[in-house]
Amino acid sequence: MQNKPERSRRASDPDRLLGLYLNDHLAGAGAGVALLRRMTRSHRDTAAEPRLVDLAEAVTADRDSLREIMTALDVPLRHRRMLLGVLAEKVGRLKLNGRLISRSPLSDVLELEAIRVGVEGKKELWRALRIVSRFDPRIDGEAMGRLLARAERQADALETLRLTAVEGAFDARAHRSPRGITPRPHPRMT
Repeated sequence: MQNKPERSRRASDPDRLLGLYLNDHLAGAGAGVALLRRMTRSHRDTAAEPRLVDLAEAVTADRDSLREIMTALDVPLRHRRMLLGVLAEKVGRLKLNGRLISRSPLSDVLELEAIRVGVEGKKELWRALRIVSRFDPRIDGEAMGRLLARAERQADALETLRLTAVEGAFDARAHRSPRGITPRPHPRMT
């Protein structure tokens, strides 16, 4: 049996805490990738598809960057945490959107908001790792700045899509596409 001082030392170990933090973000990234891919499939052959494809590719690249950082830091993957992220994305499909089986315009609003919250969390991750890079040479602070800038572009693109979805869902005068959101022109996310 461990004594209390060793247990509290282990609980406050910075490397262990960083590992937990990174694994939680990796789980969230996996859920975000799954949700974006599902949204892309739901909006196939619509004006929203190219932007959703760009977002899915950028979020996937960010998840891969996070895995590379974890490898450089020798942080083991916590598969149970990643499984929880996947389960959270699947549970998110059960939201009350006013329809039992089919998608509703509210589905787009809620899903885009969920992804936007994830991207905002990812921005905080890159900011935190930029701080860690000041005392851990295994992390490239400039790379964290580039990842942060990309996350900011993702947030802007998501906000444009979200506002369009809000208009389509709640404005009775708006021309509603039977296939969901119809975004304005956009730059690429990568």
